[in-house]
Amino acid sequence: MTLRALKGHGTENDFIVIPDLDGRFGLDAAAVRALCDRRAGVGADGVLRAVRPEHEPTWAGGDADFAMDFRNADGSVGEMCGNGARVFAAYLQRAGLLRDGQARIATRGGVRTVTVAGPGTYTVDLGAPRTYPDVVKVRAGGLVATGTLVDMPNPHVVVAVTPEQLPSLDLTEPPVVEPDGPAGQNVEFAVREGAHRARMRVHERGVGETRSCGTGICAVVAVLAEDHGPWQVAVPGGVCTVRWTDDGSLLLTGPAVIVAELDIEAAVLNGAGGVPR
Repeated sequence: MTLRALKGHGTENDFIVIPDLDGRFGLDAAAVRALCDRRAGVGADGVLRAVRPEHEPTWAGGDADFAMDFRNADGSVGEMCGNGARVFAAYLQRAGLLRDGQARIATRGGVRTVTVAGPGTYTVDLGAPRTYPDVVKVRAGGLVATGTLVDMPNPHVVVAVTPEQLPSLDLTEPPVVEPDGPAGQNVEFAVREGAHRARMRVHERGVGETRSCGTGICAVVAVLAEDHGPWQVAVPGGVCTVRWTDDGSLLLTGPAVIVAELDIEAAVLNGAGGVPR
C-alpha cells in the first residue's frame, strides 16, 4: 500500500499535504513524525490533512468547504498555520476544488477564508490578533529580553531585537519563556526596518527554527504596528505582506507552491500508525 500525498511550501515553510476528503486515513503523532523526518521520511515542518468538515465534527466548522487537520513535525496538533493555509489553497487549486478562486477552511482555530491573489500567490484571513499586557521573559542563547504575548489564535511571543542581534541569535534550542504557555508557543524575534517593514526569525513549537511562520508574521505586525497601514515582513524564506481589514482582521498574502506529488511507501508508516480507518 502507498499513501498519496503532495509536498509544498510557503516562503520555504514546508508541508506534506495528504488528500483525505472522505476521512479514511487515521493520522496519529507517530505517523506525522515518520513523514516529517528529514532523513528517514519525506521531510517537512508539518502535515496538512485535507478532509471534508463532516468527517471531523468535533472541531471543523459546519459552514466550511474543507477542513485542514494541521500537525507540527513532532506530531502535536496545531490550531492554525498561515503558511500552511496558503499551501492548502495551492493544493485545492491544483485539484480543481476552489470555487470562484476561494474556499472556507475549518481549522482548530476557527474557519478561515483563503483566496487566490495572483499566480502562485494566496491570501488568508487570519482573524483579529489578541495581544496581552503580560510581560514575559525570554532567553535565547545569550539574549535575555522581554516579549509580548499574541494569539493568532495559536500562541506567540514577539521579541523586539536589534539589527545586530537578529542574525547572531542561536535558535538551535527552544527559547526559554517565563512564564511558559500551557501549550508552548512560537517565539518571533523581530526588527523594525521602516514605517511598515520588519524582518524576523522564528522558533516554532514542535518544529524548531523554520524559514517562515505565517501566523508569526501577523503576530509581529500586531505588536509593531502603530497604524493600520500595509506591512511587508521578510523572513529567511521570503517576504509576505499583511493588511488590516476594517473589522481588525489581518490578511496575510504570500506565495505558495506545490513542488511534488508523492507515493509514500507503507514501510515509512509501518509501526507508526497512520493506517486506513
